[in-house]
Amino acid sequence: MTHAFDASIVTRFAPSPTGQLHLGNARTALFNFLAARKYGGRFILRVEDTDIARSEERHTQALLQDLRWLGLSWEEGPDVGGASAPYKQSERNDIYNEWLTKLDAQGLTYPCYCSQAELNISRKMQIAAGQPPRYLGTCRNLAHAQRAEREARGLQPTIRFRVPAGKHIQFDDVVHGEQKFLSDDIGDFIVRRADGSSAFFFSNAIDDALMGVTLVLRGDDHLTNTPRQLMLMEAFGLSTPRYGHMAMMLGMDGSPLSKRHGSTSLHEFRERGFLPIALNNQLIRLGHSVMNDVWLDSAACISEFDPSRLGRAPARFDEIQLRHWQKESVAKLSAEEFLSWVQPELPAELTVAQCVTFSAGVRNNVEVPADVRQWLPVVFADQLEYSNDVRTVIQDAGKAFFTVAIELLPRVGLEFKALAKELSIATTRKGPALFMPLRAAITGHTHGPELGPLLPMIGIDKIRSRLVAASALASN
Repeated sequence: MTHAFDASIVTRFAPSPTGQLHLGNARTALFNFLAARKYGGRFILRVEDTDIARSEERHTQALLQDLRWLGLSWEEGPDVGGASAPYKQSERNDIYNEWLTKLDAQGLTYPCYCSQAELNISRKMQIAAGQPPRYLGTCRNLAHAQRAEREARGLQPTIRFRVPAGKHIQFDDVVHGEQKFLSDDIGDFIVRRADGSSAFFFSNAIDDALMGVTLVLRGDDHLTNTPRQLMLMEAFGLSTPRYGHMAMMLGMDGSPLSKRHGSTSLHEFRERGFLPIALNNQLIRLGHSVMNDVWLDSAACISEFDPSRLGRAPARFDEIQLRHWQKESVAKLSAEEFLSWVQPELPAELTVAQCVTFSAGVRNNVEVPADVRQWLPVVFADQLEYSNDVRTVIQDAGKAFFTVAIELLPRVGLEFKALAKELSIATTRKGPALFMPLRAAITGHTHGPELGPLLPMIGIDKIRSRLVAASALASN
């Protein structure tokens, strides 16, 4: 199945600022951004903050920062403005009031006084009877006197949309294909809450239409919301976008992605030191197939993205796979970029030359900036602390091995290959039996960065001191 899009395409991402940006929502933002860039269209950022109790400005600002960190930019949004401003729903009440009045004028709304408890009981009874849960229209035909009596009791009504009976709603979903719904299974739905704020179905539909959105890529948990929004836009005589409902993101165990799987928010991965391009390389492969399974730069991500290749099966997030793309991304950094990336983890007292040499020596063993911390003592500490595993390797090598190394050091100096060659000849050791105890004594680790670049940084005095300490440990 293919879909034709062109430069007139307008996509949007419309998060609710109620917390940190979840990976699933980050993927939604990325895919809408890539679709707009792929076809030369526009990408809009809209903040759906009508949930007054949970929406906070600090969350909005965090969303903007995390999205920009991911490499996304938008032509219209709360921080850049645009022809359809404002882009925070909390600032668009006058617009919603205007369109609600138009519904009222058509007789398509009515006040509902049912309490949440009453609605919950009705829902449970329908489910128990094997029926699809929907509002039964309890308040649909209340007389004026009945409404007045309820309001006299202080009941604050919601406003519901009168869903027409016997109506078939159809649309072609970019992911799932032809979709058909019957209005009788939907029931009258709320367009305005009792506190006066607009409900999701209402404000979302109006904003998409008024902002000229032509393609909406979102989670498939919204699939059943679409017929409600299409009925509203039809009632208003507004144009409708194409919809593509993407499969949800799961953990590797097949359950919905949650904290028990580890980090779940974009901010957490950012704080841990993952590179945005690494996240992009992982996200573009979750629920979307790429033709070339290689590392993609930003331009290649845009080129590779195709809404026709969005899958219906749930996508499973695997941090092991993310780490693969992280390593690939780190390897693509220039020396200057790598040093700038790890600089915050380096001691302030190091000279520029020391920072440059050290970062170059350890970069192949750095996945996130914090990884450099374990290698700092290797170069700069006067004494090393040996773990039990390291002690075992040193003791197994024996005192004589280190005695020979100490004797060779003044002659071969800081040339590691020469030291290893001479030590191998003198002790007849080769491979791990040669290199592992030498590494353990000099660095305090059994694995790590190549020793060749490290020795000049450590210096001959520290190396000799560490070999002497290893010799003493091996004799015990």
